[in-house]
Amino acid sequence: VSDASGCSMIAFLHTGAAKFPQNLLSRSRQAVSPLFPAGVLKGFSSIVSRKLASHGFGASMAAMSSFPPQRYHYFLVLDFEATCDKPQIHPQEIIEFPILKLNGRTMEIESTFHMYVQPVVHPQLTPFCTELTGIIQGMVDGQPSLQQVLERVDEWMAKEGLLDPSVKSIFVTCGDWDLKVMLPGQCQYLGLPVADYFKQWINLKKAYSFAMGSWPKNGLLDMNKGLNLQHIGRPHSGIGE
Repeated sequence: VSDASGCSMIAFLHTGAAKFPQNLLSRSRQAVSPLFPAGVLKGFSSIVSRKLASHGFGASMAAMSSFPPQRYHYFLVLDFEATCDKPQIHPQEIIEFPILKLNGRTMEIESTFHMYVQPVVHPQLTPFCTELTGIIQGMVDGQPSLQQVLERVDEWMAKEGLLDPSVKSIFVTCGDWDLKVMLPGQCQYLGLPVADYFKQWINLKKAYSFAMGSWPKNGLLDMNKGLNLQHIGRPHSGIGE
């Protein structure tokens, strides 16, 4: 999700609209609004934060000024990493659980949740997994189980005021895999409930495809390339992408 100074998904949220060709801005508003009522559009229309400015990102306020007001108070940017191999192992298990809490008005990072998770079905990480994610065995050995991490997520959500019914927040992911496949699949395997707040999210790939007219097959890397954005962080690292 992020590196120490800022993240590629956040960079995309901050600066995406500024890079859109003018003839696509209207199309973006018309196509995306019905799918993501107001909330996601703020992601493409916010002012660039000082963190991103320090990395040389710029934004055109004129290009973004016509986007509608924000619906969500907070965006919760999430990007799991999981056990993997070639051929794929089953079941996959989450080994990194990062969330960034972004203020929906200022787009500043207000809080971070990050934990590594001990896999139990395949406790030994494969060389392929370590090479892909940068996560070594020592990072997951002795770490909490997924059940324990989910309990801590709930505690963090409560501490941050995100469980208050008057506070509107939504998760943001690069694709549907994290919250449509990975988390519910592993929870089902382990007999764990899935909290309601994990059951809706904004998929940046869909927002990008409606705005740009093409599907980003390689995810964030394609979206950055399509918008001429610099990639910050390490690909396939939950807290480093």
